[in-house]
Amino acid sequence: MNPSRADRLQTAAWAGVALALIGLFYLLAPILAPFAIAAVFAYIFDPAVNWMARRRVPRAAAVLLVILGGGLALLLLLVILGPLIYREAIALVRRLPDLIELINQRVAPLLMSRFGVDLQIDAASARSWVAENWASAQDFIPIVLGQLRASGSALIGLVASLFLIPVVMFYLLQDWPRMLAGLQDIIPRPALEPTTRILTQIDSVLSEFLRGQLSVMLLLAVYYSIGLWLAGLDFALPVGVITGLFVFIPYVGFGGGLLLAIISALLQAEGWPPLIGVAVVFGLGQLIESFVLTPYLVGERIGLHPLAVIFALMAFGQLFGFVGILIALPASAAILVGLREVRKAWLASRLYLGDATPDTPPQ
Repeated sequence: MNPSRADRLQTAAWAGVALALIGLFYLLAPILAPFAIAAVFAYIFDPAVNWMARRRVPRAAAVLLVILGGGLALLLLLVILGPLIYREAIALVRRLPDLIELINQRVAPLLMSRFGVDLQIDAASARSWVAENWASAQDFIPIVLGQLRASGSALIGLVASLFLIPVVMFYLLQDWPRMLAGLQDIIPRPALEPTTRILTQIDSVLSEFLRGQLSVMLLLAVYYSIGLWLAGLDFALPVGVITGLFVFIPYVGFGGGLLLAIISALLQAEGWPPLIGVAVVFGLGQLIESFVLTPYLVGERIGLHPLAVIFALMAFGQLFGFVGILIALPASAAILVGLREVRKAWLASRLYLGDATPDTPPQ
């Protein structure tokens, strides 16, 4: 058989396998959430397990220590921040009618005098709505727990998923080296070197982005919480944590946190000082993130444009739901490396070079 035809048939076969896997993933997406969550956490914590294994800690013990440490840290975060955020969110909802009256008194006359826009919000209706729904808002968590108890299958599914995540994480982390070796064994020998090179590039792009972005998120959560507290904001901790943790979605974390901080500052009704403090904290935070944290912790050579990240999160979320959001960044990293390889092949092609002698791929 002609070698070029054989290469084309092999490429078509691999493309068919990839499409079949994508279709299978689409059909199984509703049950893949715990596996996807476990895989993401396993990828994040694998360097820690390898670090302990290199220091002669048995791999199984290292995996257990990492899972227990991560679980305790997450549980501590939920125990400390969960009730605080819930309590302050309830207080914020209760004071929303005051914000509406403030807008009617200060913002509406300014809009009318400058732009001719008549903005009047019915504060009495808002206050009446809050009063009518206040009891149910305070009892939100008991209501949710009651609904879960009433729906036995949903409660069993939730408990099973929560239990399944650490189990899947354990086996993934324990067998990670064997899985990589097994993957290398099934790759055709002529394709081993380029496939290994491409997978290494994908891992480099993804690890630098994901682990660096996690560091940026944690540091910014601490910075915004402390900065807003020093600025005198009553809701400094929840606003700071939300801003930091959502910063992985470009513009959403910063914009949403800034909006929440402005609303909180207006509800305090203390004039301009809280608003000026919010502006200073978020202005400095944007500078620190753009010029210090992101270049040093994430790196500028990744090539994942912010718009590409937003599109990937929305597109994969639309196609595969919550699981799609989890795999959006890994898939984007793989697509990015694939596009780089396509570009190199295009620049070395006869069509691009305009002669019959293809050049070696540019480095």
